Amino acid sequence: MTAPETTVLSFVRHAHAPYVPNAERTRGLSRRGRRDAARVTAHLADVADVVATSPYERARATVEGVADAADVPLVVDEDLRERELADDHVEDFDSAVEHLWANPTASHPGGESHAEAQSRGVAAIERLVEAYPNRHVVVGTHGTLMALVLNAYDSRYGYEFWTGLTMPDVYEATFVNGEFAGVARTWVPADDEQPAADD
Repeated sequence: MTAPETTVLSFVRHAHAPYVPNAERTRGLSRRGRRDAARVTAHLADVADVVATSPYERARATVEGVADAADVPLVVDEDLRERELADDHVEDFDSAVEHLWANPTASHPGGESHAEAQSRGVAAIERLVEAYPNRHVVVGTHGTLMALVLNAYDSRYGYEFWTGLTMPDVYEATFVNGEFAGVARTWVPADDEQPAADD
């Protein structure tokens, strides 16, 4: 009997990054974020077989230390980027995001709907599961995209889940023979880490 193929993905929501309007791709980690990225490296370096990351600086900076410490490949995937909220700064961020969670096919001017972002995120994850059977893949990404991907497999991961995420955060998903088998949080926040429901 053939043993099942099991791929484990550790989704890493990036560490703290100061908000800078119209700088989604380039804004980097804060001092606290860099400290916490080192904790992410310690948490995952011993298990990582490959690291895949969003091209956005805050996500890449959170997980590139894992690739370095484990001496494994770092793969940048555009489809792991955050959901594009709009083409310009949104004044009432919380209301804008809550509207998208309640209306998955809606979008703000120049932005993506949650349905669109979820579709590309799931496609990226399915490519990783297919490419790395029996491997542990660390996935550097963003709060909304991670929640949307998990929501595609389990509807319990929705708006309330997203609002409770910390920066950083780590959730480990298991796929057996390409099928989603479950997810569990593996991150233990520091005492000063609070839920941070922004992108």
